[in-house]
Amino acid sequence: MIPMLTAKDAQQFAKDWCSAWNSHNLEAILAHYADGVVLTSPTAARLMKDPHGIVNGKQAVRNYFSVGLMAYPDLRFEVLDVTCGVGRMVVYYANQSGAKVSEYMELDSGGKVTKVIAHYSV
Repeated sequence: MIPMLTAKDAQQFAKDWCSAWNSHNLEAILAHYADGVVLTSPTAARLMKDPHGIVNGKQAVRNYFSVGLMAYPDLRFEVLDVTCGVGRMVVYYANQSGAKVSEYMELDSGGKVTKVIAHYSV
């Protein structure tokens, strides 16, 4: 885990992460994630037909993101806010349908996401 993130570092990460998603470039998106990443998301539960919504490892995340990009060809994120802590951050954004999403992320010493938990507005 990395030490306390500065606001500047967290905002830059969120900007780069969002740009990667908006480019729909799978390799650019995956560059933000560690090999052993664990992702939990209600969208993963729905798209991957797994009620737990847990995706383990970068290869499985690659598959999930690929399915997601195909399911949402108009996918677009707009970062609304970023909060940061010790090796952790939350990116709060709006997606293409206007839903508000917050993603809690834990980062390793290389600045790659090792854990992400997504929460969607209801």
